[in-house]
Amino acid sequence: MNASAPKTILLVSGLSGAGKTTALKTLEDMGWEVVDNLPLLLLDRLLDTPLPAGHDEVDDRPIAIGIDARTRGFDAAAIVQRIKALRSRDGHDVETLFLDCSGAELERRFAETRRRHPLAADRPAAHGIARERELTEPLRRWAQQVIDTSSLSSNALQQEIRNRFSRDGLSDPVLTIVSFGYSRGVPLNADLVFDMRFLRNPHWDEALRPKTGLDPDVAAYIAEDPAYEEALRRIEELLSLLLPRYAGSGKSYITVAFGCTGGRHRSVHAAERVAKYLQDAGFSPTVSHRNMESAPQDALEKRRPGGPKATS
Repeated sequence: MNASAPKTILLVSGLSGAGKTTALKTLEDMGWEVVDNLPLLLLDRLLDTPLPAGHDEVDDRPIAIGIDARTRGFDAAAIVQRIKALRSRDGHDVETLFLDCSGAELERRFAETRRRHPLAADRPAAHGIARERELTEPLRRWAQQVIDTSSLSSNALQQEIRNRFSRDGLSDPVLTIVSFGYSRGVPLNADLVFDMRFLRNPHWDEALRPKTGLDPDVAAYIAEDPAYEEALRRIEELLSLLLPRYAGSGKSYITVAFGCTGGRHRSVHAAERVAKYLQDAGFSPTVSHRNMESAPQDALEKRRPGGPKATS
């Protein structure tokens, strides 16, 4: 990483039990680089550390750093000065998120989890909460972002973090479009599965049988099915509705599978068409054809040559 390149840095702090761990985990799931309880004196060393092998030469991922009263050398006023220095000296975009919570709710959470407050190992949790609130008050006043988690569930806090700190292209889920043959099993990791066996089957055209759904004449044959256009259009509209909602819920990987009997013709064509549609709509799908290279077999296709025509 280029040490002189300004970075986006989010300091995540707050009261113990207010949700810092949940916030950091959510940011990590969103693609942020996350470091917890790092003494700010070591921040320059972190920014100067080269990337591991295999990473992009320039890593522009934002960094989230968890810091609270348990961090070695914690001094809220000194942290504020450190933030100012990072901005003025190096040009880093430094923002602070403070997670607050009512004392009564924090006491309830510590009692429910049977955890001891880190600043009140041998005293009631209320003593530690009051002491920590006093220690962190300068940081809370400085913070640009404050979230009161008193009435928030863990899921609600995760959604709030996503709403505030999502970045275009960073937390987008990995989208895979896969074609497959039902005769060889449904992909285990498929989130959405569309069965293309209702369409005309090119396997029973001797000229098309050796080809695949990538060939134009196979695609034309499939598209002649009366149900083809409306069915594919509705699938595309459904995916346009669902994929952003999957992304909004924090799903990291989405696999959409298209199946036909052998996995060589109808499913391949449908996967390619829908992937192109999604690409034009702004998504970035990766296409995989699991069974396209498998040998065609009449026994799998549920109709013998010369028998009554079937579309399955």
